[in-house]
Amino acid sequence: MKAIVFDRYGSPDVLELREVEIPAPKEDEVLIKISSASVNAADWHLLRADPFLVRFMVGLFKPNFHILGCDAAGVVESVGAKVTRFQIGDRVFADLSLSGWGAFAEYACAKERLTASIPAGVSFDDAASIPVSGATALQAIRDSGKVRHGMSVLINGASGGVGTFAVQIAKQFGAEVTGICSTSKMDLVRTIGADHVIDYTKEDFTRSGKRYDVIMAANGYHPLSAYRRALSLDGVYVMTGGKTQQMTDAMMKGPFVSMMGGPKMGNHMANPNHTDLELIIEMVASGRVKPVIDRRYSLSKTSDALRYIEEGHAQGKVIITM
Repeated sequence: MKAIVFDRYGSPDVLELREVEIPAPKEDEVLIKISSASVNAADWHLLRADPFLVRFMVGLFKPNFHILGCDAAGVVESVGAKVTRFQIGDRVFADLSLSGWGAFAEYACAKERLTASIPAGVSFDDAASIPVSGATALQAIRDSGKVRHGMSVLINGASGGVGTFAVQIAKQFGAEVTGICSTSKMDLVRTIGADHVIDYTKEDFTRSGKRYDVIMAANGYHPLSAYRRALSLDGVYVMTGGKTQQMTDAMMKGPFVSMMGGPKMGNHMANPNHTDLELIIEMVASGRVKPVIDRRYSLSKTSDALRYIEEGHAQGKVIITM
């Protein structure tokens, strides 16, 4: 099969299109013939080993896996001996984070418990956009933010992959949603349901005097002190992504700031599971949530897709098509 392979950390220039062996599914896995994959910020963080702590998770001197890509959608090609929920020919999508990654290829294996069916009427591209971004947004809004009807929620980075899902999911939970983005993306954020949209190039929401019940930071950067200033006394700040400084602040400083009383500050790491995948795909199938797809690249152009994502200007998801 064809796959995009990396043997060392570095820029997208180190990626190579190669012929490699088709993987064999373990007893609890399905082998998927991939039609679509999507690109996440995690892909370029792993590619560049940025932040450095990544190396302690995936290989100190060189990566211990060689094909990036966590989100996959396609057709079941074969199943492991203990798989009961799927059979050959089923349309599925999956989170490959616990299966060794590998979505930037023509075939990949996925854990049965991190795989879900694609309903009729939902495209492979839309399904591939869901696993990381959709689940991260859902869990950050529902579990970390505990968003309920009538709460005021601000999404920093509302036009990105996680942000576009978060705006729509927060609206499904009955929140009043404010989206933060750049000038050129304001119409998009309004279109997906934000009640208010702020252009960060013209206004600093942390100095407006407005306070929010939940702030979810999917991109953009402000110090924790600024986010804290924009939260209600019992508010919650949830970091789901962004540049290295934003991640470091939330993970290293957040717990200590929270101990001071008042707003809670922290990060959310997605918990992959098929129940949430099924919930989000049902929202998509019913039209309550619409994946936003910015661009599509062929497998051979995956390095270009990663460069585009790393620039931080994608509007929604970037898709790799086979």
